[in-house]
Amino acid sequence: MAGKRSMTMRPSSRNVSLGQPRKPNGPSSARLGTSRHSDDSFGSDDDSQPSDNELRSAKRRKFSNPRSKKGNGTCISIFQNCGTVSPEPCCPASGRQHSLSYHKPLFLCDSQGFEHRQALLTWFDSVSTTRAMPWRKPWINPSTQPNASQLRTSLERRAYEVWISEIMLQQTRVAVVIDYWNRWMDKWPTIQDLAAADPEDVLAAWRGLGYYSRATRIHEASKLVVEDPTMQGLLPSDTHELEAKVPGVGRYTAGAISAIVFGRATPMVDGNVLRVLSRQLGIYGNIKTDKKVIDFIWAAADALVQAVAPLRPPKTHVSDRPGRWGQALMELGSTVCTPKPNCSQCPVTGSCRVYNEAKHTEQKKANVTHDIEDLCTLCEPLEEEADNGSEPTALQESKPNSRKTDKSKGPKQMTLAAFSFTGAKPAKQSDPKKQDASKNDAQQEAISNYARKFPLKTAKKPVREEETIVCAIRRPDGSYLIHRRPDKGLLAGLWEFPSKTLSSKDDYGTVKHRTTLAKAHMKTLLGSESPKHMGELGSVPWLFSHLKLTMHVHLFRLGENGTECGIGDRARWSDNVEGESMGTGMRKCWSLVKDAE
Repeated sequence: MAGKRSMTMRPSSRNVSLGQPRKPNGPSSARLGTSRHSDDSFGSDDDSQPSDNELRSAKRRKFSNPRSKKGNGTCISIFQNCGTVSPEPCCPASGRQHSLSYHKPLFLCDSQGFEHRQALLTWFDSVSTTRAMPWRKPWINPSTQPNASQLRTSLERRAYEVWISEIMLQQTRVAVVIDYWNRWMDKWPTIQDLAAADPEDVLAAWRGLGYYSRATRIHEASKLVVEDPTMQGLLPSDTHELEAKVPGVGRYTAGAISAIVFGRATPMVDGNVLRVLSRQLGIYGNIKTDKKVIDFIWAAADALVQAVAPLRPPKTHVSDRPGRWGQALMELGSTVCTPKPNCSQCPVTGSCRVYNEAKHTEQKKANVTHDIEDLCTLCEPLEEEADNGSEPTALQESKPNSRKTDKSKGPKQMTLAAFSFTGAKPAKQSDPKKQDASKNDAQQEAISNYARKFPLKTAKKPVREEETIVCAIRRPDGSYLIHRRPDKGLLAGLWEFPSKTLSSKDDYGTVKHRTTLAKAHMKTLLGSESPKHMGELGSVPWLFSHLKLTMHVHLFRLGENGTECGIGDRARWSDNVEGESMGTGMRKCWSLVKDAE
């Protein structure tokens, strides 16, 4: 379990600092907002991902960090005097009228808070290996390491592994990341190996993960960490240093590294945790853009991890509990408390405000009035479903549809068998156990449906449509002209066949028109050279989260005299297109070209 002392080692002027006191922000250590760096701000690079500007904007909104005293006091005061937490749920039928103090976590109440927290940790310990994530490994306890040098080596490797896993997991499913992570670690087992890698190899290893600029920034950051005279290959244990010194590491990733690797009591709040805590705290608000809601949940997460960590002195005490707690919340959000939750499988329904609201909504409650000054300013009004043919409200139990009889048809004629003098069949006795199980299932479904309302849903922006002409130009020697995309933005730094975005639907209405535009684009690229147009090979649709792209692929062949034409600084001829770092959509274009050859 926990080590009982902090350690500071200076082997060969390299510093490993464990368990140092956290730097307070303002009047309290409760941290609101986020850092100077947008958390994991790597831009948009590949399939089904938002644009670079959209991603940065969204991340700034989600993890903005004014760190001002204004607003801190409200959140901090809510998490003080935790023994006054009231377990009584508010009533949805009365519009969920409640005060701001209603959002104190039941995890922190004196009576059952410890039991609730322990229940989540116990559940996580029982399921932590279910999904076989190779980056989940036992915590490195400083007190059990034989010497400072070995401890440093172990922490260096472990911090690197967690860092890579957290970056890969952004916007990507665990099942996909596992294979990528394993191959990555086989190729570059240490941060020094990654720092010495060829940039093209790094991009190739990232192929298919999306957000390709993440790979570039990880590579650049690894070189910085290795070459830095203070870090010398070891990521800092302090979240502030991680955010300040390691490009692309924001508040969430810094918290994950600090808690999981170094055992510090730092919060880890990703999208899953925002959803879990919005339900646990009973906050009906926008967890993506509402800064007040986001700051409040971060402050709650900080108070919770402080409660989970050992409370006895010294303050520099470190253990595996903060890392287990943060991963438990994320695991809960990934597997149980999903957008469509399975509340019947949740280990902490007793501490969930939303669950208890739904469970006790049928009970009569005394009317509770609040002063206007005390009313919650975080929650939006809970929207009720309309009755005009829409789905029933989440709190209404589903009822079987009554059968409608067709009055135009007369009564059914009785058959001869109906007149037979047979004994009356005894009425079927319903099984009480089945009745109870059916009733319980209906109640659990109603509770889960109510929980689905939280957090507040926001309308998605319509997907923009765009079409391009992709020109595959083949030389007599079999090589193809490829261009490198800009270093920032969509598919940053990847290679592609020369492409041109079509400005309007008039530009791509017919094959004939697109062919004219493709030939004109060739003249712009190659000057006086006139490659032979072999035809339009087909169209490749590709969907990003913010963009529906259609690529019309045209094949050109250069004559013997066109092999030395000028192609610009960011272009070259490639005789191994298969091995180039291309996005998945462009590879589908390459498949059309191969089939035509």
